Amino acid sequence: MGTLLIILAVLFLALVVILPLVEKYAPRGETRNYGNLTRFIFPLMALLIVVQLIRYYFS
Repeated sequence: MGTLLIILAVLFLALVVILPLVEKYAPRGETRNYGNLTRFIFPLMALLIVVQLIRYYFS
C-alpha cells in the first residue's frame, strides 16, 4: 500500500511540474484538425468492447 501511495505522489508531482512547462513552451497559433480523429472513435470503442468480451469469456 505504501508503494502505491509513493507512485501516486510522484505521478501527481510530475503532473504539477510538467503541465505548466508544456503549456508555456507549446507553439502558439497552430490550429489542429481533430475531425480526422473523431471518425475513428466509434470503431475503436466497438473494437474495445469486442476485445473485452472475448477476454471476459475466454480467460
